Amino acid sequence: MSRENPEIIDSVARALGLLQVFSQENPSLTISKAAELASLSRPTARRILHTLVSLGFAETDEKNFTLTPKVLRLGFGYLAALPYWETAQPHLRRLAKEFDESCSMATLDGDEIVYLARIPANRTMAISLSTGSRLPAYATSLGKVMLAALPPQALDAYLAGVELRQLTPTTITDPGALRDELDRVRMQGFSVVDGEREIGVRSASAPVRTRNGTVVAAINVSANGLRVSHEELVSTYVPQLIETAQAVSAELGFAAVG
Repeated sequence: MSRENPEIIDSVARALGLLQVFSQENPSLTISKAAELASLSRPTARRILHTLVSLGFAETDEKNFTLTPKVLRLGFGYLAALPYWETAQPHLRRLAKEFDESCSMATLDGDEIVYLARIPANRTMAISLSTGSRLPAYATSLGKVMLAALPPQALDAYLAGVELRQLTPTTITDPGALRDELDRVRMQGFSVVDGEREIGVRSASAPVRTRNGTVVAAINVSANGLRVSHEELVSTYVPQLIETAQAVSAELGFAAVG
């Protein structure tokens, strides 16, 4: 039990923290490296890793440890419990087919967005994303829609603590400028981003709301900037994107006023 909070089991917290250090950059880890990344002692990391192996969540060649597909059960349990994940799927497919572009749904998790669903286009794009992928919220249209919907105090805390890195020449890195952009997103009801995270990729996003009006996710359409201009994205794609987001929201019980 935690000394600070008796309701918290420290060993569970450490195990979950260690699970999260595995990534695309670190798909396989030694005990020492896992301990370093998770800020754990080597003996603690060793016990956790061997426990994961015994439970089938990891495997080892006696030197390196990797996660197994069983870990996906943890994430799928979350997705299965989301009513809007399954509701959005057919709408995203129709939108992707109509525009022949990639369409996605994501939610906000801390400073990042997490992709809940993605329907790729038949076209080839430089960016490769899938369900579970994470991106910095501030540089994506999906993230800006959800950041714009945060309560004032939560947004203040986000802007005070987030590291706004220059990912591309067009990335907004000034907190004041980002706040102004989020104000625009909130007023207009959608977000458009031109290559702020990936050069040459334009995207637009609109919010998905539940019965009480809370923004729980966002859906987007992404396109190659050489093929689709900013003006076309706003005039042609955005209206249908908003209509699709409203249709998903309506199925979740949200009734727009006016």
